[in-house]
Amino acid sequence: MPKAVLGIDKEKLFADLGYRPHPGQLEIHRSRAPRRVLACGVRWGKSLSAAMEGIAAALLPCQRSFGWVVAPTYELADKIFREIVLFVTMHLRTRIVKLTEREIVLVNLGGGRSSIRAKSADNTDSLLGEGLDWLIVDEAARLKPEIWQSHLSQRLIDKRGWALLISTPRGKGWFFDLYRRGQDPEDQDHQSWNLPSWSNPFLDREVIEKERERLPERIFRQEFGGEFIEGEGSVFRYVRERATGNFQEPEKGLTYIAGLDLGRIADYTVLVIVSRRREVVFVDRFHKVDWAQQIARVGAVCERYNRCRVWCDVTGVGDPVYEALLLAGVSAKAYPFTQRSKAALVDNLALMLEHKKLTLPRPEVWPEGIEELENYEYSVTDGGTVRSSAPGGQHDDCVMALALAARGVGFKDPAPLIAKWV
Repeated sequence: MPKAVLGIDKEKLFADLGYRPHPGQLEIHRSRAPRRVLACGVRWGKSLSAAMEGIAAALLPCQRSFGWVVAPTYELADKIFREIVLFVTMHLRTRIVKLTEREIVLVNLGGGRSSIRAKSADNTDSLLGEGLDWLIVDEAARLKPEIWQSHLSQRLIDKRGWALLISTPRGKGWFFDLYRRGQDPEDQDHQSWNLPSWSNPFLDREVIEKERERLPERIFRQEFGGEFIEGEGSVFRYVRERATGNFQEPEKGLTYIAGLDLGRIADYTVLVIVSRRREVVFVDRFHKVDWAQQIARVGAVCERYNRCRVWCDVTGVGDPVYEALLLAGVSAKAYPFTQRSKAALVDNLALMLEHKKLTLPRPEVWPEGIEELENYEYSVTDGGTVRSSAPGGQHDDCVMALALAARGVGFKDPAPLIAKWV
């Protein structure tokens, strides 16, 4: 039973804070299940209801309590945390003991201290430590299952804490499994809800229907309908089917094209080599290597693969690296990254996989690349823009390097190889 419903009248508290939950939100707040799973369409009010649950939990009379708001990235975790801070500073300012960028400590109704922290799942070291009284997980479907299983759920054991997991559905992974547990009337520990955006009475249904007209049907069904659709959020299809190849040594006389995505700080630099037969034959992936060494490393590989041309991201730090590659004698082709140009790259790669125009290395040969391709997804921003990207907290360096190389090879079939007289 979540402690947030014990010893405090939440509905009266919400009224005092100026929060008027709609019927769907009210059902969440009244639930006493230790694990609540909320899978709804965008703009349903998931974040607001989660923020109010966090405030109610922090005010619960006790000597000391700890609660976390966790999401795939700090940017996403901050969304709910900022909502909490906004309501507290407006209505409960005298209870604030400490307020930093990602922690707020309050005097609860029993005179004790309650801490609320924002956490990012992309840094698992930060998820170690104290036991928790409660936990809110935002965009839960975007997290890898081991984050919940090995880093978060264990934090709740000591204090028998409760968890509220909220997300727009993303296929049928571990979050879907938890949702199904919540649909089992025999499971008293889990309760779940799956609701479309239009079940929020404060949204204009006509506006939502206009989104249906301009969005691909599968994206609308997932993002606004809140549907669990197997693989429908994925950008790249048939990844495993096309992953049948191996890395290969260069062949004399065969043309190769390279794609280079340059890493910044935590990102990786990735070089992907594709043959004119449209087979991925070589991948180099590294980080924390200075630019001079990177240029030498890329140049040596391109030289070995018959002095192949390399398509290079020239955004930001990529511009001077591109110039340095040219000075080093590498045949480099600039490709500036913009929202539109990246979308064109991704669309071309998706089309090549869809039409079986590209052979990838087997998953055991290139695990990072296959994982990135399978995780790359469509989503809808708060502003209604459809975008494709890696899930929050995950990398897309292999995807972009491969997309650059695929752009260089082209979608059309290459001219047939002509046998030479010996």
